[in-house]
Amino acid sequence: MEDAAARRERLRALRAAKDLLSTPDPAAAGQGQHHQNGNRETAPEQAEHPTLPAPLDAPEEASKENINPTDESEEVQNDGDMPAMKFRNYLPHDEQLRGGKVAPVSLPKFEDPISAETTEPKQVENPFGNIAPKNPNWDLKRDVQKRMDKLEKRTQKALAEIALEQQKEKEALGEGSDAAQD
Repeated sequence: MEDAAARRERLRALRAAKDLLSTPDPAAAGQGQHHQNGNRETAPEQAEHPTLPAPLDAPEEASKENINPTDESEEVQNDGDMPAMKFRNYLPHDEQLRGGKVAPVSLPKFEDPISAETTEPKQVENPFGNIAPKNPNWDLKRDVQKRMDKLEKRTQKALAEIALEQQKEKEALGEGSDAAQD
């Protein structure tokens, strides 16, 4: 409570300082004597007692949050009670506070317009029908595939050479038998 009272006093002092700064001084405006201070003219009273800005120790958050703190203090003094508590997500143990329990907010159901249009029944496939076990050596085949491709090319080349040799031998035998018959 002492902290709240000290805070109220600080806020009142800040508000009074702000009011003094915002209102023009009629006595200084009415006098004809002014001192030249750079580009600004000041009255003699103002030169002796310069106005200082508001103290920096006052929290800015308090001035932003409590736009009118006297209304808050008057409200507490008038009612004398604490503000009513509302419990949305908490069930208090005290019977007196259970009266402040608020019903949870119910959100309207979301209906997807796209799903409403596509209500065709889909054929349900058996998920176990497509499962087939992999061969135990599938990783070995994958690793050796490059070498197997090289060997396959060499094998085809060798078979082609053997076929050419056999054809040449047949032609040579055929020519030799034709020469013998003549």
